[in-house]
Amino acid sequence: MSKVWFVTGSSRGLGRSFVEAALSRGDRVAAAARNTATLDDLVAAHGDAVLPLGLDVTDKAAVLAGVERAEDHFGRLDVIVNNAGYAQIGAVEELTEQELRDQLETNLFGAVWVIQAALPHLRRQGAGHIIQLSSAAGLIAMPLGGAYHISKWAVEALNESLAQEVAGFGIKVTVIEPSGFATRDGKNPDPLANGHMAEPDPIYDGLRQRLASITGKQPAGDPAAAAQALLKIVDSENPPLRVLFGQGFYPMLQQVYADRLKTWADWQDLSAEAHGPLAHEAAAARA
Repeated sequence: MSKVWFVTGSSRGLGRSFVEAALSRGDRVAAAARNTATLDDLVAAHGDAVLPLGLDVTDKAAVLAGVERAEDHFGRLDVIVNNAGYAQIGAVEELTEQELRDQLETNLFGAVWVIQAALPHLRRQGAGHIIQLSSAAGLIAMPLGGAYHISKWAVEALNESLAQEVAGFGIKVTVIEPSGFATRDGKNPDPLANGHMAEPDPIYDGLRQRLASITGKQPAGDPAAAAQALLKIVDSENPPLRVLFGQGFYPMLQQVYADRLKTWADWQDLSAEAHGPLAHEAAAARA
């Protein structure tokens, strides 16, 4: 049976590829984008199978209305893809309050509003799959990405909690963690060049230059291939809670997690000291 998708950030990049892949196999899609003119060619090619929705995910009321419209139009919702987002780049000291708030409004709160709007429909159906686009940046952190990392680490935790809350309703949750994909004219996006940039402070110029020499050098992943991989995820009877898309980050993540475990182990004596004496030890000391 064909599925009905609701996809945010459908105008370009991975979101666009996800929409195209779903439509190409006969699924139906509510494609949400800030500018629906970017979806005109999809409407021309697929007709009523695609519902273009003008949507800013930071507008909670608009998100609720968009989800309601999609469910009314297609009669059900099967796959919810939280894809809308962007990268705010800048050292923590450089970030303005507004830049940080805007990053969280889109990447975190926008995802929450979509989830909250969709859940009543999925619960009534007793089925559904929420796909959250995170990033390898949701698992590790690098200089100049503090705002972006905050948003992606937050959606990782949000969806891990969500998965446990909704499993009893027959709803699945998967967090996709892409590496670099050729979403801009066939090139691996360089966040230092293509992200939203904070006003630079010269004291961090040396750091920026060092990162620029290594950032974006990994071979870019193919968005069309990522879309085909996502189809396998949504068709799976037992999809993963988390899955990496693309190559290059897995060895780094193995080392990062090994280092974390080693640090916790190395400092276990201090951890125990910080806890204070256990109840039976305190009782023995008083005796």
